[in-house]
Amino acid sequence: MLSRVAPWLASRRDGAGSGVAVRALNGPDTSQLRDLAGQDAVANVFMLSHLETAGTAAPTAGGASILGVFDGATLVGACWAGANLVPVQLDPEFAGLVAMAAHSTGRRYASIFGPAETVMALYSGLERLGQPAHEVRDDQPLMTISGPPAVPPNPALSFGQLADFDRILPACAAMFEEEVGYSPYLGGREYYSRRVRGLIRQGHSLVHLDPDGEVVFKAELGAVTPGVSQVQGVWMNPAFRGLGQSAGYMAAVVVLAQTLAPVTSLYVNGFNTRARATYERVGFRQVGTFATVLF
Repeated sequence: MLSRVAPWLASRRDGAGSGVAVRALNGPDTSQLRDLAGQDAVANVFMLSHLETAGTAAPTAGGASILGVFDGATLVGACWAGANLVPVQLDPEFAGLVAMAAHSTGRRYASIFGPAETVMALYSGLERLGQPAHEVRDDQPLMTISGPPAVPPNPALSFGQLADFDRILPACAAMFEEEVGYSPYLGGREYYSRRVRGLIRQGHSLVHLDPDGEVVFKAELGAVTPGVSQVQGVWMNPAFRGLGQSAGYMAAVVVLAQTLAPVTSLYVNGFNTRARATYERVGFRQVGTFATVLF
């Protein structure tokens, strides 16, 4: 485990010296991590949501850990290292150190996502260490809305039910394959199925089923805190695309999400001009820029 090996040491400039250390976080670091992530509750909703659920910065039972960058005793940056890498208030100048630490675990990461400058710096470090990307999406507007949507919500959208799992799962898989270019079942169905079932059970799945049980539209709240939710997995059944319904459904997503948290966020590919226009019509406004690197 990372916590059992020597930290990676570096000066602020170049990796020489001992002013800054990187190590895996543990329970006593939880308060510092929560304060660090709280500096930007929207950009760091993934980490804050994890802390809400787990209650600790310690490594998870599944083997995920959180790498912390320390200047002396002060936590100045962090990065989730699980199936994905997710930086938290991480200065890009420390990204090379974190990339080395992440690489040294021997884990292969599915993606890096978060604030664009830091994500690209992390990827630069991993690429030098022999981990090339499958795809790089370096311009993803991070958008939020608080208050009511600017268009009427579609009342047909509701929280998904476990009884509809067998209908929701194929729609989630179809969205995933459209978005990243390969099936979420490549490593087996169990992990992805468990993830979708968990979102339904948590009340974080939003779906409209037509009278025949077909999913017309669906989305998930991938991360939720008392202050912010993050919308992911937005998908319209191809049979219903081009009919002008997207804005109404997204307005309904906002209404339902705001029963859990006052601010609704999402990030979208910069090249997806149609989706961006829909989100802006609903009332979302850009507050930052994310990037995603897919391996």
